[in-house]
Amino acid sequence: MERRFSKEEILEMYLNKMIMGSGGLYGVEAASQYFFGHPAKDCTPAESALLAIQLSSPTRYNPFKNPTTARARSKLILDQMVERKVVTAGQAKESFDAYWDSFDYTRTAASAFFMRDDKAPWFSEYVRRQLEDMLYGSMDLYSDGLSVYTTLDLDHQAFADAYMKRGIERANASYRRASSQRLSTAESLYTPIIELLGLGFNLSPLLVSASKTEVQSMDYFVTKLSPVLDATALLFGLSDLKAFANAGTSRKNNSLEKTTVEGSLVAIDNETGYITALVGGSTYGMSNQLIRATQATLMPGSTFKPLFYSAAIDSKKVTQGTMIYDAPTIFHNEDGVPYIPLNFRGEWQGTVLAWRALASSMNVPSVKILETVGFDAAIQRAAALLGITDPKEIQRVFPRRYPLALGVIGVTPLQMTRAFSVFSNGGKATQPIAIRYVEDRNGAIILEPEKESRERMSKMGGAAQILSPQNAAVMTDMLRRVVWSGTLAGATSGGSSMKQTDESGKSYTIPLAGKTGTTHNWADAWTVGFSPYYSASIWFGFDMPSNSLGVEQTGATIAAPIWSDFMRDIHKGLPLKSFPSPQDGLATSRVCSVSGLLPNEFCDKGTVELLYLEGTQPVNTCDIHKDESQSAQNLLDIIIGGSIAPPGQVQPNLGDLDTTLRLDLPTF
Repeated sequence: MERRFSKEEILEMYLNKMIMGSGGLYGVEAASQYFFGHPAKDCTPAESALLAIQLSSPTRYNPFKNPTTARARSKLILDQMVERKVVTAGQAKESFDAYWDSFDYTRTAASAFFMRDDKAPWFSEYVRRQLEDMLYGSMDLYSDGLSVYTTLDLDHQAFADAYMKRGIERANASYRRASSQRLSTAESLYTPIIELLGLGFNLSPLLVSASKTEVQSMDYFVTKLSPVLDATALLFGLSDLKAFANAGTSRKNNSLEKTTVEGSLVAIDNETGYITALVGGSTYGMSNQLIRATQATLMPGSTFKPLFYSAAIDSKKVTQGTMIYDAPTIFHNEDGVPYIPLNFRGEWQGTVLAWRALASSMNVPSVKILETVGFDAAIQRAAALLGITDPKEIQRVFPRRYPLALGVIGVTPLQMTRAFSVFSNGGKATQPIAIRYVEDRNGAIILEPEKESRERMSKMGGAAQILSPQNAAVMTDMLRRVVWSGTLAGATSGGSSMKQTDESGKSYTIPLAGKTGTTHNWADAWTVGFSPYYSASIWFGFDMPSNSLGVEQTGATIAAPIWSDFMRDIHKGLPLKSFPSPQDGLATSRVCSVSGLLPNEFCDKGTVELLYLEGTQPVNTCDIHKDESQSAQNLLDIIIGGSIAPPGQVQPNLGDLDTTLRLDLPTF
């Protein structure tokens, strides 16, 4: 080796290969970034001494684990550097004092790892976990020189990080305001009464003032005293004191889990399945590593409805123009237990068409559609869209009860994104992937997850076509109406937020489709949607159940604006692209907006053009709207003639009764 390389080159290779710390820290460059946050070439004499002592014992001399030992040892190295005239005594003292005077004794070795420069920490962690599963311990992720090629789009990720940071901060601020108002009201009204009961019956748990003081004291301990205790424990080696400080911090963190609004975002390319952006929560760190976009099983609420609406469309028992009665209704589960769904804010719309029921997220019509299509067909379709194939898992995830219609199940945001991408992909299954391929240190490909995914899809053959292209087109049309005039209209300005201008100055608008969702007690807020290019889901909620975002924080108010902004920005510069639309098997029909039938000359409530599977479009003419003048003349003739109409001869005009159920048409 000495004949081939100079001593400097050998030293360079040695310093670039040696382990410098736990967790796969190899080489001085990585160590410098880990300990100091800058390249090795920018190290001061004191920092260089710290790096040097890692070579002999990276655990013992880790400044975050053992700062006292590391400080003393690095001082000896600096003294030797002065003795050998590598640096002057003044330079050594100045750099030593500068480093240790500003040293953060509350930092740990683990926290240093999480402070590394990573433009996509959530995505990186997701990839790391996948690699560990793929390699089965056959190679070391950190020391074997692997090159991992992923699907990440850094521009998409930057937009995702910025918008989710803003969204989570706003959601927490709104939650705190609402909680403060509720607490203030409760304190002023009920605290004196409860205090009196506590004093009267000597019940200490009812002494609210004392409990409040305890909470404030705990908060002061965690924020003010715990860091001081932690630093003292590190300096003087008091392990018991450090454990005490950590216990307090842990208790505070557990409390925060219950009261901190979290969020997630995941975006995929509809055609390739590439995960282009991923946010697993608020700031990624030592105490926040749950990747909610892929690990958390959450209730999707109304974003689940399109999954079984798709089955209803295929059954041909339901079309976009099917009229449904939206009013309080009792449904009985198989065990006889009644279920009475309510609409948001308890409002009822009377007779509505199916597309409007979905666009406005009405609950009773959705349960009626589930009842019509049946649990078997609904669950089979939803499972296929979500990518759930194991029969036992299907049985576990999907309860055969009517709350299923409102998304009372547990799924991940990535699964929901995958499901919606199928609509945009012409009904073909989408397989989300994050790793394209992996090379070893010699450039040889050792893993090809993307290729394997493509081969699996190819072997599926026709099974990869989850929906017919026609069904996908009808569902896309329904979900576009959510953007045009439903719960996504406000956030997207009816879709005009996607308006762009090409180089020639010509304007065009990339189409959007999607669905919002808010779960029971406002616990979760969702928006899931897609364009011809990408699908994305956004979720806000809590890690611990039984908390509420508040009545003002819904899918339409907190998730939809973030989704709209993110989708707008990731499409900038892309050419106009339309959703897939098959040439046959579909029919378009303009219908009465009230009855869903072909309009007559008296349909004064407007018409709407809807997309149907061929053969399901209406053929009958609206019989709700009739000649008002003729009805009035008939009634006048009866009055003038002095005769009394036989029972049932004179009927009120059904068009005047918005909540009248049409008994002569298919309704449910």
